[in-house]
Amino acid sequence: MKKAIRSALLLFILLLLHLHSFCWGFYAHQKINYYAVFLLPPEMMRLYKPNILFLGEHAVDPDKRRYAVPAEAARHYIDIDHYGAYPFESLPRKWADAVAKFGEDSLKQYGIVPWHIQNMLYRLTDAFKTKNFTLIMKASAEIGHYIADAHVPLHACSNHNGQFSNQKGIHAFWESRVPELLAEKDPVTIGFDFFIGKATYIQNPGDFIWKRVLESARAADSVLAFERELTLQFPDDKKYSFEERSGKTIRQYSAAFTIAYNKKLDGMIERRMRQSIFAIASFWYTAWVNAGQPDLKELVDKKFSDADLKEFEQLNVQWSSGSKMIGREEQ
Repeated sequence: MKKAIRSALLLFILLLLHLHSFCWGFYAHQKINYYAVFLLPPEMMRLYKPNILFLGEHAVDPDKRRYAVPAEAARHYIDIDHYGAYPFESLPRKWADAVAKFGEDSLKQYGIVPWHIQNMLYRLTDAFKTKNFTLIMKASAEIGHYIADAHVPLHACSNHNGQFSNQKGIHAFWESRVPELLAEKDPVTIGFDFFIGKATYIQNPGDFIWKRVLESARAADSVLAFERELTLQFPDDKKYSFEERSGKTIRQYSAAFTIAYNKKLDGMIERRMRQSIFAIASFWYTAWVNAGQPDLKELVDKKFSDADLKEFEQLNVQWSSGSKMIGREEQ
């Protein structure tokens, strides 16, 4: 019986990951949260700057949690094309209205990222009100993850990994391979510019994030079409290359194909990363203002408790075990 339950659970997780297992790569999520800190006012910077490494490292916690929490996946995306054509007016923007029209289970089936971001904003605001160091840091890191995901075009498209157009792998290509290869300055590339300005107060967070989701949805066609066009110009031995990673030889999109794709997109990925950084910092700032702009000086010397550290370690163990299990199943 226990073996059957484990097998059923594993199958469920595999199916869940197959449906939506992609997000900004760990590198991009960590960079986005890291640079968002520099957009904050001094009153917030005094708390966020000393914890900048935590905010970057734990930007990926929601992805790690997918292996342990079945409800997690739906929080990262919305297959908005399920609801008709742009601008998808059949889908109410307010959660209560959307539930009344489509039902909560149906909404979760097709993704709930714009609504979940607003829930995370309330959570972060409450953490500021109570001056709870741990909750402020955790909520800040995690809302950053979901906001960044909302800026990914293929997170707003049912053909999220090119599975319907014979382009499997395009999701990780767009949000992992391109930034990992091109974001840093080197002799080949000029790098991405992540210094943006200052965070601003968001008067209507719901409208703000829905606008970004709609932008993502409109860009999805270009993300797919340009990859198809370039593929016609690159034979397989030029489109792909083999690289060493974590002691393994993997087949990867070549540097030449990656650079050509980024050029064809006219810097879309850099722009969406920059917009993510600005949005995250502005949501952090908005939560702080909505909480009454509490003085954060007394939290500067706070540390995570042993229980907090144990929780983070358990998440890493669950993620490591889950990813290894998925790897064995896919071999």
